[in-house]
Amino acid sequence: MTATSAALTPPADAIPPVRHSDAPAPGELLGAHYEHCFGCGGGQPHGLHLAARAGEGVTVTAEFTVTPDHQGAPGLAHGGVLATALDETLGSLNWLLRVIAVTGRLETDFVRPVPVGTVLHLEAEVTAVHGRKIYSTATGRIGGPEGPVAVRADALFIEVKVDHFIDNGRPEEIQAAMSDPDQVRRARAFEVNP
Repeated sequence: MTATSAALTPPADAIPPVRHSDAPAPGELLGAHYEHCFGCGGGQPHGLHLAARAGEGVTVTAEFTVTPDHQGAPGLAHGGVLATALDETLGSLNWLLRVIAVTGRLETDFVRPVPVGTVLHLEAEVTAVHGRKIYSTATGRIGGPEGPVAVRADALFIEVKVDHFIDNGRPEEIQAAMSDPDQVRRARAFEVNP
């Protein structure tokens, strides 16, 4: 990052993140938390369909292919779509901590253009935890996992209770998610940032 704001710098008494004992195993595909999530859900025809995998420690890797639906300038990914991909990848980290958290702050650097048809390779890790605050960072590369950096971000997530979603979401979607007979899908709908 060129200059990270003070809000994204963990305090001196922050602690290293600890992977939850029930976290998905390294290499395990995390799957969509909610079918209609723009970032990871399969029910969004123009969504990112981002596929994230658990990594070692408190890290994840993810990929998504930039389609013509994701354009900003002709033939190039929209910056907001790239920020969404970073945010979705960073949000996936919370599955490894087994907490429900929402994005409190996201700072993004756009290093180089990302053409339509490109597979964006993302890596993210939690760097520190301080109470309900979770500090993390992510990088997106083109041309492969070791390719040149195209985008990067630092983020602050805030741990919340499920009531955050129930009290603030549109009632129709909340009711539909809570009525799902599949207990796992019902619980996962509220696991990561909206």
